[in-house]
Amino acid sequence: MCVALEIGARRAPNRCFTDDFPIRPEFASVWFELPRDAEERYIMPSKSIADRIPTSFDTCFQRSYAVEAPDMRRLYENAKRDQWNASKDIDWTTNVDPERGIFADELIDGHGTPTLDRLDPRTFQQLNIEFSCWRLSQLLHGEEGAMLACSQLVDMVPGNDAKFFQATQVVDEARHTEVLSRYLLEKCDGKVYPITGNIKTLFDYILGQGKWFIKTVGLQLLAETFAVSLFRMLMETAKDPLLREICRRILADESRHMGFSVLSLPDEIRGLSSGDLHELEDFTREALILIMKGQFPVEAYEAVGMGAAEIEEIRHARKQIALGSEYALFRKLFRREMHQTVVTNMQKVGLLNERTSSFMREMGIDTNLAAAA
Repeated sequence: MCVALEIGARRAPNRCFTDDFPIRPEFASVWFELPRDAEERYIMPSKSIADRIPTSFDTCFQRSYAVEAPDMRRLYENAKRDQWNASKDIDWTTNVDPERGIFADELIDGHGTPTLDRLDPRTFQQLNIEFSCWRLSQLLHGEEGAMLACSQLVDMVPGNDAKFFQATQVVDEARHTEVLSRYLLEKCDGKVYPITGNIKTLFDYILGQGKWFIKTVGLQLLAETFAVSLFRMLMETAKDPLLREICRRILADESRHMGFSVLSLPDEIRGLSSGDLHELEDFTREALILIMKGQFPVEAYEAVGMGAAEIEEIRHARKQIALGSEYALFRKLFRREMHQTVVTNMQKVGLLNERTSSFMREMGIDTNLAAAA
């Protein structure tokens, strides 16, 4: 039995279609400004602290209680076993040393460029703090969005095995939001930066979307892949030991979340109509662009007094470094791991085909990486 559920003051508005990709009209102008050749695109951050996102989806009121998907039920059991308490299991008495910094210096966009090399040590140290808080703020906003999306998925997914697991992911994402916000508020003087336009645009669509498989691809298959790779790199390289421990805890949860997509999507994708598959492929392309390109910490540079010309120098240098081979080793490993995981998981769920492989290669993702996994 499925019940149509309306959220917000009205039903989701009629969809419009651009390049056969349906999206709510109020998002169409910003979404389709994204470049078709996958060049970097910067969307202005959102300064608002709350938004109402109209949506409509079917709630599946499931009343078959036998185990139907043993692998999914096992994932649920693992989630119950591995719960942790952000209030008690993190040592909040640990202080963050601003003299040492938070992230590894090599993670700062523009590290090693003449523009940043001209900064005096004290200003560069402050930039480390600002950049770290900017990046952690984006992870925080993503965790909040994930909590909301997973709460919708509890209603939408078929079968209690999947519903049970999604209920645990809601708790996981709430805990991640709690722990990251507490770190920024208590240890970083409340430095919470606005959500980037890219992340806001992605979650506006995921939260407004009425098809559970599109939510799952956007969140657990793609966004979680980026999060897992970044949390792992921070766990291994961050200067701050408290952040390393937080990332270690979060990382264990995020790996389960990717597992949900790998278990739940293959049968669904195999049964999609050609129209639904085309929509999913188009969404995958745009989601990858939003996740992987265009996020740039303008506000962090401005916080240390850098002007527009200097910031533009860094933006240009960052693009040149990305095209070359000058990345720090762990940034190279991060990019390769993220690309490999995306390709491998897309192959597992049946979403790696000639069309998706073509646009991924345009973005610089080697679709042969799945064979090396």
